[in-house]
Amino acid sequence: MALGKDYLGQDCSLSRALELLGERWTLLVVQNALYGVRRFSDFQVRLDIPRAVLSDRLSRLTGAGVLEKRLYQPSPPRHEYLLTDSGVELWPVIFSLGMWGRRHIGGESARLFRHADCGAKLLPSTDCSECGPIAPGDVEMYPGPGPKRDDPVSRAMNRPRRLLEPVVPEPS
Repeated sequence: MALGKDYLGQDCSLSRALELLGERWTLLVVQNALYGVRRFSDFQVRLDIPRAVLSDRLSRLTGAGVLEKRLYQPSPPRHEYLLTDSGVELWPVIFSLGMWGRRHIGGESARLFRHADCGAKLLPSTDCSECGPIAPGDVEMYPGPGPKRDDPVSRAMNRPRRLLEPVVPEPS
């Protein structure tokens, strides 16, 4: 019997979430949107993802209400992708999954996170270790000890900055 390619026969909220988020690249697209990547070309440069796959993932995430597609240049038409409130709610999932990976699979983090207001580190819950619950926009990311990519988008992301703040790569 062949292994199914979807979770449509399952009847739980996790299987429905995996149906949307479980494909390769999808969580990395969401993660980078949290980090401030908004433009198709920037996602592509940052992730080294095939155009067709990126287009599919952005379409699915937009259709599901995780991202919103907005026109930022009318002629020629250019769009950017911003997280909706639903997409921003994925921050604790992304953060916790990354922490789990570092603990159980290994590797150094390319980015570290702290509360922008007081400088304290985040707990696994994404709460500030000193202040308690904070919004994703109050989280500052800064370079960690892990490997760094050397493309314009990654270089822009390697400066201390808040989550959700738009990434603006330097011109080549």
